[in-house]
Amino acid sequence: MQSILITNGRIINEGKIFSGDILIKGSRIEKIDGQIAAEGVEKVIDAAGKVIFPGVIDDQVHFREPGLTHKATIYTESRAAVAGGVTTFMEMPNTVPNALTQELLEDKYQIAAKDSLANYSFFMGASNDNLEHVLKTNPKNVCGVKVFMGSSTGNMLVDAEATLEGLFSRVPTIIATHCEDEATIRKNTERYKQEFGEEVPIGYHPVIRSEEACYRSSSMAAQLAQKHGARLHILHISTAKELELFRNDLPLKEKKITSEACIHHLWFDDSDYEEKGTLIKWNPAVKKATDKAAIFQAVLDGTIDVIATDHAPHTLEEKSNTYFKAPSGGPLVQHSLVAMLDFYHNGKISLEQIAEKMSHNPAILFEIEDRGYIKEGYFADLAIVDLDAPWTVDKENIQAKCGWSPFEGHNFKSSVCQTIVSGHLAYDQGAFDEAQPGQRLLFNR
Repeated sequence: MQSILITNGRIINEGKIFSGDILIKGSRIEKIDGQIAAEGVEKVIDAAGKVIFPGVIDDQVHFREPGLTHKATIYTESRAAVAGGVTTFMEMPNTVPNALTQELLEDKYQIAAKDSLANYSFFMGASNDNLEHVLKTNPKNVCGVKVFMGSSTGNMLVDAEATLEGLFSRVPTIIATHCEDEATIRKNTERYKQEFGEEVPIGYHPVIRSEEACYRSSSMAAQLAQKHGARLHILHISTAKELELFRNDLPLKEKKITSEACIHHLWFDDSDYEEKGTLIKWNPAVKKATDKAAIFQAVLDGTIDVIATDHAPHTLEEKSNTYFKAPSGGPLVQHSLVAMLDFYHNGKISLEQIAEKMSHNPAILFEIEDRGYIKEGYFADLAIVDLDAPWTVDKENIQAKCGWSPFEGHNFKSSVCQTIVSGHLAYDQGAFDEAQPGQRLLFNR
């Protein structure tokens, strides 16, 4: 049984920071103590001067496989994930073909079992006509059901009232939603096409995919969840107005309606379109500085429960198109933890809060079995970080297959040194060990 001893590190877990050693045997943490003897241990990692986070759990990524592998694959993007301290991902169903049957969903699990360096789960997709397939989803080994209440790839816009009622009343697991009202977006699109033709400036993206579009859809999802007692998780909140839909006066375990903030909505605002252009075109759109500030405060006060990426790579050629032709999305999974650590350095969030929002809370929210914490008996998913090791993002150190990042040229203040995935040292100072794939998540449901 493989063994690793991490010594002299500062451990961040459950609202505390303390010095100690961590002994890993096989895939799990065997012991945490002030000092552990290295006798018989195969590998010792000296973490003096470094901090140890529970591995980041990203509950929303798009790794593009199958069907769009010119943009990304499960293999390439899981490498990018572990390079950034992300040990676990949950991937979305709008691949090609869409994961709308149990057989197509299982195909993705089979790819990941061979190729993913990180732990993994995949959402089952919903459409207007696949409810019976959705209801076969096993809540014990599938993270949830994804509903696009706004346009998406292929046949995944769910706008039929009967279908939505069926999903919210019958799905036995968590429902994760992309909330933007399609009718509002179409109306706004036509308005600005009349003014600009096909050459609508990128700065109008948050006006077209507006606050109204987001709130109409999010509030409808919340009403459906309340009506049927469903477990709802609304992804990538982008407006201050939507925050009124969520509560911060309950423990996370007791919440039936939860929400997520993404790195780009915490980092960018509409003043950045002039410099970044379509590179920061996401759905929902990056909006006003006041929205960004409100979302960040909602993360801090518990209104928003988790931080994720919506990692969604496209080729640079695709992103370099004009507004309507450039696809929405961008690569973020490698840089999510170090981006949040820049906020820490700027005094905006604590290390303990980062661990809570990026590791503990996703584990609670999805009821993940034995992950998300640094605890004896739990899986050894860890990120060892040097808080004072600056580096600059450039094309040579970007791991995502697309080869670009909205953070190119940015100097991050902290570096991920090692990433341990289910007891395996998957990433070590820029080198990958691909001898052992990540594990499929299981859920206590």
